[in-house]
Parts: sequence; C-alpha cells; structure tokens
Amino acid sequence: MKPNNPFLITNYHSPEYFCDREQEVATIAQALYNERNITLISPRRMGKTGLLHQTFYQMKQENQDIVVFYMDIFPTQNLREFVQLFASEVFGKLDSASKKTMSRIGKFIKSFRPIFTIDELTGVPKVSVDIAPAKEEASLIEIFSYLKSSGKKCYIAIDEFQQIAEYGEKNVEALLRSHIQMMSNIHFIFSGSKQHIMREMFMSAKRPFYQSTQILSIDKIDKTKYFNFAASFFKAQNRKLSNETFSHIYNEFNGHTWYVQSILNRLYSYYGKPDINLVNHVVSEIVNESGYTYESLLSAYPPNCIRLLKAVAKEVNVKEINAGSFITRHNLKTASSVNSSLKKMIDKELLYKSSQGYIVYDRFMAIWLRRQPY
Repeated sequence: MKPNNPFLITNYHSPEYFCDREQEVATIAQALYNERNITLISPRRMGKTGLLHQTFYQMKQENQDIVVFYMDIFPTQNLREFVQLFASEVFGKLDSASKKTMSRIGKFIKSFRPIFTIDELTGVPKVSVDIAPAKEEASLIEIFSYLKSSGKKCYIAIDEFQQIAEYGEKNVEALLRSHIQMMSNIHFIFSGSKQHIMREMFMSAKRPFYQSTQILSIDKIDKTKYFNFAASFFKAQNRKLSNETFSHIYNEFNGHTWYVQSILNRLYSYYGKPDINLVNHVVSEIVNESGYTYESLLSAYPPNCIRLLKAVAKEVNVKEINAGSFITRHNLKTASSVNSSLKKMIDKELLYKSSQGYIVYDRFMAIWLRRQPY
C-alpha cells in the first residue's frame, strides 16, 4: 500500500520514497558482503535508520537467501532487555514457526523458553521470551549458536548501539565482542547517534571494539538530488516546488533530513502554493505545536543551562563558546560555569557540537528559543 504522503518522517517504506544515499548503501553492502562489520555514525534524525532499511532491502533484492535483522536497542536498559529483544527478533524470522523449527530451536535454547504466537492480522509469527535472572549470558550464547547453526548468511543491524554503555552491567561490550568475533556467517552494523560515545567505543584502544569495524559517517543529502526527489512528488500533484523554496528549507535547517522531511510533509498536505510564505507558516505551526513540550522539558534544568541554551539558539551557531564576547553578550556567568552547563546540555543531547560549532540539537526548538525572552 502506497503512503498518502511521500515525505516520510517515521518508517521506511520502499526505495521510491528514499532519497539518494547510493554511495552509503554501496559502502555498507560492500563491507558486509566482504565479511567486514561496519559502524555507522551520524547525528540523530539524519536518516541512518532509513539507510539501514534501504541497504537491507537492496541486499535482499540481490540475494533472497540472506537473512537480515534490524533491532533498535534505545529502549533497553540492561543486558536482560537486550537479550529479550535479540531473541524476539531472531526466532520466527530465521526459520518459519513450524514444528521442525521448534524442534531445532529446542536443541540450542536451554536457558529460556520462547513462546510463539501468530499475529491474527498479518499471519507473521511473534515471539516473546522471559530471561531468568543471571541467565542473560547463557541465553545470548544460545542465540548466537542458533544463528551460527543455520548456515545462512545473516546480517544484523543494531541501532543506537551506544545504549549498551548505559547498562548497569560493566562487561557488556567485552561480552558481545568476544562472541561476535567468532561468528563466521553473521556480520553486523553498529549504528549510533551519540557520536562522542560511538567514537570512543570503536576508536579507543582501551575499549573491546577498538578497530574491529569499518567506520562510516553520514551527513546531509546532496541538495540538488534532494530537490529533484522532492519536486517530482509535487509535480505529480500538478504543483510546482521551486528551487528557491526548496533552498530556503534546506538552508534554514542545514540539510538535516528529518526537519526538511517534516516541512515537505506538511507542504505536500496543504493545497496552497508551496512557496516561502507557506514554508514560514508551516514552520511556525510546528514550533507553536511543540511549545508546551519544550517548556516542560526545560523545567527540569537549572537557569544557567537554560540561559546557555537560549544564547546558543539566538546565535544559531557558536564557534567559541568560552569566548569572553559571547559570555558578555548574553550575560552568562564565568567560563567554568558555561563549561559545566555545556557538558550537561551535550550529555542530554540538547546541544550538539557540529563541524561549524555548537548548535541546539532540535532545530525546531532552536527557533522556539529564539522567540523567548531571557
């Protein structure tokens, strides 16, 4: 079923609604085909999840015998929840939920019992598991053994991989690394958006995954390719999206994929001429809708942090955040106070250090902040 709006802001649908990233898809696929694990690093909402699905879609088109798995571990809080999610993704997808499959699973799984049900709407097998305390590592080993025994080429994307650094257990990285390096028929994409944590995990000699993968960073989509992609859908509506209007959107949000998509999604849904006036209306609409959410979010932070956030938003981009002129201009406190607030705001992903300088991570929030008094 085709989506009503071609400018998707949540789920991947198909190549028809996926813009460019041809080189990135080729790089990931080539690494996996040649048995290299790969680490994908990008800011949040730049389109890495869609890229993972597009890569797997293309790989399946070229070879139907491979098996691909995607798991977003951001909601997991510990190793037990990771293993539960992993098991739920693998069982029922690697093989069909037949009696023969159940018997084969039983040969490997001793530490827990997977419960199979069938989705009444889709007919797709669903699996739920309950891992007993202190059985997490044993369960993980059994899942890897089950995958290895299939003899199939398996490719696993673990999204928001930096989440494992937040687990209470201290040995998760070493545990995963020790088993992953033994998998000859299974290869991995480790994807993450907290760039400083991901780079530390894969580039520090002190960490288990050091130099174990190929590293790929992604940035914004090429402006011309993005315009041609967007304009074609408006043309099918007998509407014209001008290069000037698209450039206004793209430049305002520095090509950040999710924000550009959000504007295009609303422009497409309106009947008015997709010009700069309508773009400005859409942006104001989105920002106003989120105002209460932003107020609630900021209520959890001290005044120094909020003031720094507003200062960065009003400057749009701050290259030297400890510069005396910046601190004076926005009536901030000392440089040490700024650094303390900066660390907290970066850890909470409210501020982000781009190649150009510090920016407010949520670009709609930045617009809202610029409208607020100190």
